[in-house]
Amino acid sequence: MNDLDYQQRLAVAKAAKRFRQGRMKRRDFIRFASLAGFGFSSARFLSGCGPSSRPKTSAPAPNLEELLTEDQQLFLREVGKTFRGTKLRIVTEDTPACQAIWKVTQERFFPLMGIEIEWERLPLDRVLSRVTQDTARQAGTHDIFYIDQAWIGRFINDSVNPQSLLENADFAYPGYKFDDILQPLLDNVASYQGQLGGIPIDIPIFIMMYRRDILDELGLGVPTTMAEYLQVAKSIHQAKFPEVAGTCGQWQPGSYALNCDMTAWLWAFGGSIFGKDNQPAINDENAIAGLEYMMELGQYMPPEAIISDWEGQGHAFMQGKVGMYISWTSYFSMFDDPAHSKIVGLAEAAPCPQEAALRAPGDCSFGEVPGISHQGGSCLMLSRHSKNIDAAWIFLQWITSPEISLLASLESGSSGIRRSTYEHPLTQQQAVVAPNTTRHMDVVLDSILNRMGTEPHLPNWVQLATGDFPTELGKMVTQQQSVKATADRIATLTQQAIQTS
Repeated sequence: MNDLDYQQRLAVAKAAKRFRQGRMKRRDFIRFASLAGFGFSSARFLSGCGPSSRPKTSAPAPNLEELLTEDQQLFLREVGKTFRGTKLRIVTEDTPACQAIWKVTQERFFPLMGIEIEWERLPLDRVLSRVTQDTARQAGTHDIFYIDQAWIGRFINDSVNPQSLLENADFAYPGYKFDDILQPLLDNVASYQGQLGGIPIDIPIFIMMYRRDILDELGLGVPTTMAEYLQVAKSIHQAKFPEVAGTCGQWQPGSYALNCDMTAWLWAFGGSIFGKDNQPAINDENAIAGLEYMMELGQYMPPEAIISDWEGQGHAFMQGKVGMYISWTSYFSMFDDPAHSKIVGLAEAAPCPQEAALRAPGDCSFGEVPGISHQGGSCLMLSRHSKNIDAAWIFLQWITSPEISLLASLESGSSGIRRSTYEHPLTQQQAVVAPNTTRHMDVVLDSILNRMGTEPHLPNWVQLATGDFPTELGKMVTQQQSVKATADRIATLTQQAIQTS
């Protein structure tokens, strides 16, 4: 690590402290961090909206005793004799999945292993503060870090490559099955330039959700093309508005949610933020087509779409005010819970409509991968500065194992990182109309494997995605600026970002 990198990490840690103390605005902190090379892709943090925990439901939690094999329990007891009394420290964002994993870790891991776990679950800015301070000083204070995918390149040299640890048979957790982890997540969430830096832990992703009863009533089929999606939205709107709008957007001006909404349509028409050779492509004819489609959809949205992020969008659908929409999977498992939803048993999930055109990743730059199913994910990284690498590796295997990953997904409603989560009998059994339903999980898996879109990994991408782009897009969706003017302005800002990155 050179002196500039060291100073930048400490400066970001200090800025995070000022932000927590209320002495720095969120946007100023994000811009400062991005200029130092530490971006954010977490929708939860960038929006600044809503709690990280989900409302509790009445769905019973799976029984871990029925999932752990005798070999796994024996391994933990036997290897625990070597590490009993060891203390591990992990810092993660306070997500529903992490909350679920921490609960079962307290109940089962410590009694079996005797390893003490200090798990800090914090807002993402505080996670970044911990990671930058620890890695700058190479202190090894924390053994495992939660790494937003936007940071993976910056911290790749502070990680222990999990593939190097898989070869150690003495500490191989029985049934870990590394090849069960979905390859697109390893490639796009947990790697940088082909080097694996961690294990995926979280994967929100766009799918299509629609009201089966409304489509049946109006004699409409589930849209499978972009043209059909627009026509179905129009038909619902004309027949049902103002009680039910055709669709809904996350169009709040200035919000990262608006940028997420835009990228789905951009990618769906063969556009991309960047073209070849690190040059902006956001104002080419494909991009213009995507933005024009987005604006046409706006005719069939409720008026409140203009002040909605994904939380408002999800609640509008859950309250029966929207016929269909494309967005994050986070809310689907709540649609069948009568404590929160007015559409119990009426919502269905489907793959997003086929893109009208799709640009190849090789024709983009900065790791951008076009695909209508926009994703945002994170991974867990084992610090190479840890003084307890073997014990930490055992714990990392535990919390990302097939059994714990399954429990986290079923209890928290989060998308699974492993194929086995989607194929497990418990997941299939929960695919019924009930709280914490998994009726959408087959669509989620297909989206990860075949439709996933990934934002660029430009060092100061976050400045564009959370500031410049939503500001200009806000002018577009409020009719203050034309599509062409918006695209040209965004292209100019993108070119400036390239020059200063």
